[in-house]
Amino acid sequence: MKSTAEFYPLLHSDPKQVVITTHQKPDGDAMGSSLGLYHFLKSLGHHVLVISPTNWANFLDWMPGTDHVIDFEEYKDKSKELIAGADWLFCLDFNILHRTKNMEKYLESSGAVKILIDHHQQPQEEAFTFGISDTGKSSTCEMVYDFIVQSGNSILLNLDMAACLYTGVMTDTGSFRFPSTKASVHRMVAHLLELGLKHTEIHEKIYDNFLENRLRFIGNALLNRMDVLYEYNTAIMAIPKTDIYKFDIRTGDTEGLVNYLLTIQGIRFAAIVIDREEERKWSFRSKNGFDVNIFARLHFEGGGAFECSRRKKQ
Repeated sequence: MKSTAEFYPLLHSDPKQVVITTHQKPDGDAMGSSLGLYHFLKSLGHHVLVISPTNWANFLDWMPGTDHVIDFEEYKDKSKELIAGADWLFCLDFNILHRTKNMEKYLESSGAVKILIDHHQQPQEEAFTFGISDTGKSSTCEMVYDFIVQSGNSILLNLDMAACLYTGVMTDTGSFRFPSTKASVHRMVAHLLELGLKHTEIHEKIYDNFLENRLRFIGNALLNRMDVLYEYNTAIMAIPKTDIYKFDIRTGDTEGLVNYLLTIQGIRFAAIVIDREEERKWSFRSKNGFDVNIFARLHFEGGGAFECSRRKKQ
């Protein structure tokens, strides 16, 4: 895998057919980085489309360009055709192809130049032509911002790119409270604010945009589905499928739920398992030095955003 710096000169080549993709059930960073890069590459004259492996949360629908994102599960034939015909294939916010679910084999067989931009551990380097994987970065959105600036194209940054990139940085840093919020993050945000970014509006669209049923679901989960193991500095939450149906939970409604567990005094490790139709999804979070990346990879073949899924045995 060659450095993305070696790819920079190609950005100003003749227009290319470009596909951008990310991990299944994309969150704010995944969608924000994909759309931020989408607007940037279009400004250079390339033909660009974003394909998501699955659907995404409704609270992301306001983002500029979301109406052009293709859901692979809903439009498989069209998606496969676009992947097969791509000159460049950007892979954002994941570093192992199986995190794209049913898209994996089509990405593997694509003859496109594949470019990785990601901030998680242990990338599948052999799968990518160019790439950067920097665990010291707060988010993939910060890395896309760096990609634009370091390639000498900061003058092209506009409000659409700013809104998308800010969303991912804000969500992946826990509204700028996680240790990954370094000085570089604040410098980036300052630049976006100077461009005219309305950060309060974005925060409201992401965090103040849910239905009543989600709040009742969270209350039920905290009251009835949480176990605290103080002797292990651990809190665990198990969400049965019946709760998903009872409260009409949709994609994105459980996002951030695991973080509630870390607010308990003395808790260093939090885990949540959600029972779904075809699989059980685990999410892990930690603080004070406990490495959930290693834990997830060792015990669940997971990692990345400290989340992994296991299909149920039939």
